[in-house]
Amino acid sequence: MNTVSPLRSRLFWVGVLYFAQGLPLGIFLDLLPVYFRQHGVDLRQIGVLGLLGLAWTFKFLWAPAVDAWRHHRRWMQAANLLMALCMAALVGMDPGQPQMWLVLGVFAALSATNDIAIDGYTVEKVPRAELGLANGVRIALYRVGMLAAGGLLMLSDRIGWAGTQLAAAGLLVVLALVCRAAPMEAPRVGPPPRLADLRAMARQPRVALAGLSVLLVLAWLAGRQMGWISGRAEVALAVLAAGLLGLAALQPVRAGSGPVTAPFAALLARPYMLAVLAFALTFKLGDAAMGFMVKPFWVDAGFRASEIGLISVNVGLLLSVAGGVLGGVATHRLGIFTALWSLGLLQAMSNLGYVYAAQLAEAGGVSTSVLYGASMVESFTGGLGTGAFLAFLMSVVDPRQAATEYALLSSLFALSRSLAAFASGFGAAWLGYRDYFLLTFFLCFPAYLLLPFAGRALRAVESKETAT
Repeated sequence: MNTVSPLRSRLFWVGVLYFAQGLPLGIFLDLLPVYFRQHGVDLRQIGVLGLLGLAWTFKFLWAPAVDAWRHHRRWMQAANLLMALCMAALVGMDPGQPQMWLVLGVFAALSATNDIAIDGYTVEKVPRAELGLANGVRIALYRVGMLAAGGLLMLSDRIGWAGTQLAAAGLLVVLALVCRAAPMEAPRVGPPPRLADLRAMARQPRVALAGLSVLLVLAWLAGRQMGWISGRAEVALAVLAAGLLGLAALQPVRAGSGPVTAPFAALLARPYMLAVLAFALTFKLGDAAMGFMVKPFWVDAGFRASEIGLISVNVGLLLSVAGGVLGGVATHRLGIFTALWSLGLLQAMSNLGYVYAAQLAEAGGVSTSVLYGASMVESFTGGLGTGAFLAFLMSVVDPRQAATEYALLSSLFALSRSLAAFASGFGAAWLGYRDYFLLTFFLCFPAYLLLPFAGRALRAVESKETAT
């Protein structure tokens, strides 16, 4: 009787689960900007999607709960089912209604929770020696999940946006069932979690006031940008948010940490971790700054949703898959540090293709071949850089608290993506597409100043593993 090798089994489930992680993000990044732009939504308002994307930034706050209560497969299943309900709820909503933005905010939070569970499950299941190969598979199927979102975008010209949203909901229901069928995770080691740990953290005045202040800042930014608040209400909300943040800063920090907060302290105590956090924040900054404005640029250049879905999303994601696989193989052979700087450089150079395309568009019209070529090169090199970057993040986390530590590191990447996306609407509106895309090229390089420290962090992890 033929049996499947443990390596093949692990890689199979890595692929399946990261398809389930890629689809919701593809919906958020690829479908929604086109949907809003086709409905006449202003570029600056499309940038507000970046604020909703802060859910991926702050996911580390509830990642300890996923780690503590385990049952990653149940978290995945619940998140996918609830995301399906969100997509169904969008049917018939006016893009200008505040209710739509609320539903999309919930969708983003659920997608981030799904990411936490899948990342924790994967880091726990895949040995360090297999991370290069696993990340190649991971990126490939993650991109295929986003490719499915591109397929939905292509369908929108035929079945309308309501049909597209219902089709997305159906896919998410199927993924909920598939995630639940994944092999069981290992039993818990250590004491069981206590709700009191979470309550104790939430009751700290410093934490509660800071959290409320962040929510008010987000409400102020979104409300101001969407035109929901103005005048005295706008000023009052901003003053209240600043006052609460000031009060939070004055509160004393309570001593002691439980299982929920200890992982963060342990991560920060390791050598070169502050530099690693800054590197995670900046490595994909140039890509993130350009990402949200690419689809509106295609719309304004006169391309239909089916064309955008075919080339910018589907063909682009196939090339990202190829780049991700090649990036994983290159990382496995070259080593993580060498792959980071070399593949990251190719990733940065690709932004110049969109600069040229935007210059032609301003001069009277961009040819199909030029825009298609810029999209393909950017997608392929983006996959190369992502392969090295994800291997780096996974290599510096502690497998014993993988979901929490990986969530914190990937949250910093999400922070740069969210804030850059929010700012991108302003940048493209003020500078024009050409000059803004040129700016994104230069934003790729601050991370290179931190590369030596990233290399030292990798060597510190390798030395510790050798010693044990």
